[in-house]
Amino acid sequence: MRYEEPLFRPPAEAESLIFQVAFGCPHNTCRFCGMYKTVKYRLRPESEVLAEIAGAGVRHPETTRVFLADGDVMALPFDRLKTYLEALRAAFPRLCRVNVYANGSSILGKSATQLETLRKLKLHTLYMGLESGSQEVLDLFGKTERADEMISAVVTAQKLGFRCSVMILIGLGGQFLREEHIRQTAFALNCMQPALLSALRFIPVPGLVLPDRYAPVTEFQAVEELRAILSLLDLNRTVFRANHTSNPIPLAGRFPHDKASLCRELSFQLASGSLDEYGPGTVPLFL
Repeated sequence: MRYEEPLFRPPAEAESLIFQVAFGCPHNTCRFCGMYKTVKYRLRPESEVLAEIAGAGVRHPETTRVFLADGDVMALPFDRLKTYLEALRAAFPRLCRVNVYANGSSILGKSATQLETLRKLKLHTLYMGLESGSQEVLDLFGKTERADEMISAVVTAQKLGFRCSVMILIGLGGQFLREEHIRQTAFALNCMQPALLSALRFIPVPGLVLPDRYAPVTEFQAVEELRAILSLLDLNRTVFRANHTSNPIPLAGRFPHDKASLCRELSFQLASGSLDEYGPGTVPLFL
């Protein structure tokens, strides 16, 4: 397959066959994200993508998982996305699932009938960045999504059989909106009941222009914040991961079964004296 850099995909898609059906992100206004800032958003020609899928089907007929890139592929017009899914199903007889990045607005932009059609065509996991349940935090960082619409989108999608993987950013509220970020993020997640939940620590990358009102939290505060959010969660059946390199303490578990043990582990680390209370701690070279 031909890729145009930069190409991003979730860690869970490491073994998936990837088709880049668009370049960049159709939104690209978020001041916490540096993923597509150098890329002008555009769709690839449909004929080019279909030829690529057909060729890959000959070379890799055993494929069971596919990821469609780039950002918010769910925002593609319904007919084009349907055409790609039909082509994938024809090219790969063992195909089990097709996964994409999605936003609340792009999910709600499809009718229930359209979503049902896409699900029947093997569209499976929708990766969505909630980042924060606080509308004030989202507005501060220029995210054009509304928290209430993202909640509605996840609830709607999961009722129709999709699996939603939701990501939050620890520390995005900074020093001034920290409590708001904690409280509203936990509220949004409890409403969503996502099948998968990932927590990453917000670490500004070079080139980002942060809001004037943003003052970063320390490493200690980030762990404290994660513990606070987890303590407020009332999730019935969610797989949780906080093992991204941005996190000072790698965690994994299932809600509700592992909630108490996850909070205990974070409390232990907070009491250990090993966390930086004055700065960000050791920042990973690669995020």
